[in-house]
Amino acid sequence: MAARSADSTHRGERMAAILALLRDQQSVAVADLAQRFGVSQATLRRDLTLLEDQGLLVRRYGVAIATESGAEVPVAYRDRRSKAQKRAVAETAASLLSFGPQSVGFTGGSTTAEIARVLSTRVDLVVVTNALNIAMELAVKPRIRVVVSGGVARSQSTELVGPWAEAALSQATIGTAYVGVDGIDADGITTHDIVEARTNAALIERAERVIVAADSSKIGQRYSGVMATLASVDTLVTDPGITADSAAMLSDAGVRVIVARAEKAG
Repeated sequence: MAARSADSTHRGERMAAILALLRDQQSVAVADLAQRFGVSQATLRRDLTLLEDQGLLVRRYGVAIATESGAEVPVAYRDRRSKAQKRAVAETAASLLSFGPQSVGFTGGSTTAEIARVLSTRVDLVVVTNALNIAMELAVKPRIRVVVSGGVARSQSTELVGPWAEAALSQATIGTAYVGVDGIDADGITTHDIVEARTNAALIERAERVIVAADSSKIGQRYSGVMATLASVDTLVTDPGITADSAAMLSDAGVRVIVARAEKAG
């Protein structure tokens, strides 16, 4: 059973890496992927079949090709990547929430889900979210009250989006909002999907404080779905990969930048 679990973990990490590679290069030869990951082509083809069945890539004559859907790595695969650093960002972001009763908002995302896990031992929280995975994580905690928006489920991010979600979130009272992003630059915070962005904007507008949790690779990126300008962001928690220029740009815009460092093993 342990060996099977390890194999599953390795496979998940490999598929996440394949999607990230395709996002950057658009197409990669199957033989090159097998060599890169040190697996047989038969094993690699099974991975690609699963990803193709989900509409995340297509295969043509020994080549894996990115699809439009594959441009956004699904949350299920994002969770497999950079676990130590993601945990460090999550723990640092969670530590910014003071003790005592709090109303906390969460948008979707693998890092915000990790923050929710860190905070799941709290007994004094009301959580407002449109993210199904976060709602499921916290709904089983008897001392945490979970308020979930309605809406249409979006498979890539497991978020509920659209007018129903926006209407529910626009009535929420939120002290601190933890926000996941696909991009952050001088113009603001963005995501791949325009409808999702509007829904998340409704949550952000109801928050007294907005904390963005994002790895440094997202800094300088911009996508079509605009959630908010930097004027709405109080704090960014990120990893040591952030450049001095990016940190200065964000600080000049009034964003507090906190760099979370993962503890070294041993």
